[in-house]
Amino acid sequence: MAGTSSPTVRRRELGALLRQLRIDRELKIDDVAQQMECSPSKISRIENGQRGARARDVRDLCDLYGVDDQLRDHLLELASEGKQRAWWQALGLPYSDYVGLEAAASRICDFGLGFVPGLLQTAEYAREIVRAAVPSWPPDIVEQRVSGRIVRQQILTRQERPPRLDAVVDESVLHRVVGGPEVMHGQLARLVEASYMPNVELRVIPYDAGALPAGNNKFIILEFDEPAVADVVFIEGLTRDEYLTERQDVDIYTDTFRALSELAVSAAETRGIISAVVKAYGPELRAT
Repeated sequence: MAGTSSPTVRRRELGALLRQLRIDRELKIDDVAQQMECSPSKISRIENGQRGARARDVRDLCDLYGVDDQLRDHLLELASEGKQRAWWQALGLPYSDYVGLEAAASRICDFGLGFVPGLLQTAEYAREIVRAAVPSWPPDIVEQRVSGRIVRQQILTRQERPPRLDAVVDESVLHRVVGGPEVMHGQLARLVEASYMPNVELRVIPYDAGALPAGNNKFIILEFDEPAVADVVFIEGLTRDEYLTERQDVDIYTDTFRALSELAVSAAETRGIISAVVKAYGPELRAT
């Protein structure tokens, strides 16, 4: 697997810089589109990182904004990197934008009520989750989704700047039997193993914690080191996914995740809880 370079994030960084340049020049999208002789939607998609920008478009925008040579070179480099083929594109996953963001994130905050975080799932557990999500999917599509999920997990063990994963789950996740005792035993063993990783903190919210300060059953916050790239809240929906980047929205979810973390027990206590639950599925796990 490659390092932290991500065409998805490079496109977002380029778009953010171009948007700021436009705002600094007190130009509206329609003004720029008129000067560029293109549609406003094209400028909007470039600024939102939804599409790659051609080198010619970047040069024309730099001329319009009066950009110096150093910044021009940087923007052209981002445009080139934004068009490169990423390792996850070979997987053919429909949520490649999310994978691209996840691969470049410096910190991932994952909260879930229903199931184990995808980055910590075993293949057997993931297969049952995917089957339950869309029962009509044929086996080959199911296996594609499972393979993609397992490959994604390699970001946690890569040598170059692996992200920090802070995962908070409800205690019910440990007791919901997915795929039978053998699958659950393997999944819980995986959680105990992952809890020893230096860049992973897994914490459980116990049943007696009371009401939870979250309106969503599942959300993920992706944080980035690049100043020009906004942090993202990802919310997976039944019909469509949401990507929230407005600062006020991200702050609300960040505060909510912090509140959920305060309700959770420590990582060491979490390891003990998981090891106690696993007894119902097979040999006892060592909790040290």
